[in-house]
Amino acid sequence: MYENFIDSFSPPMINGESLRSVKVTKSLGVFLDSSLTMERQISSVVSTGFFHLRNIKKLCPILPHDSLATLMHAFISSRIDYCNALYAGLPLKLIHCLQLIQNSAARVVKNVSRFDHITPVLLELHWLPVQWRITFKVLVLVFKALNGLGPDYLQHLLTPYVLARPLRSLHGLLLKVPMMRTKVGERSFSFYAATSWNALPINVRTSPSLSTFKSSLKTFLFHVAFNVS
Repeated sequence: MYENFIDSFSPPMINGESLRSVKVTKSLGVFLDSSLTMERQISSVVSTGFFHLRNIKKLCPILPHDSLATLMHAFISSRIDYCNALYAGLPLKLIHCLQLIQNSAARVVKNVSRFDHITPVLLELHWLPVQWRITFKVLVLVFKALNGLGPDYLQHLLTPYVLARPLRSLHGLLLKVPMMRTKVGERSFSFYAATSWNALPINVRTSPSLSTFKSSLKTFLFHVAFNVS
């Protein structure tokens, strides 16, 4: 009886090999923890980002504005944006950690004090805040999936919303939002993608091409993020 009890807790096997449980693993350069909090990944991005930022800041006296902006995109923004769709729905305190890097990079590029308000700086640089960059990435994936430009498994996670009395102007353009009982569930692609997609103006959702969609989407998110007309 005791042996049967022990066997019931034996680790899973694949091809005769036992699978070892770990709290954090790394896949394609992204740290994934057992609860998918993404805290380890964000901590890594923040640490690496500020390391590169300190080195870039040393070059400020000898590099022009355009060159500094290029370095920021290459070493800072690219890391913030890498696989950032995984950050969708995370607590704002974690997103704020990433925002601090972008804010610091913007201040270095524009040579402004850390005491100056950051919104006008980001606005002048035309940099979307981190939260909206995440939404941008997710919605681009949605557009690709709905238009046959993305992988099939993403398309299968999206269900068109069928109205009881279909209206021509909305037919086939909205997505069904799945019911979720937990905050973790609301971080799923099917939920976050559907709610974000449905919030877009119809002229953005009906963009004729991917390039047009990206341009219209960035303009829309820019207006929402900075409350500008």
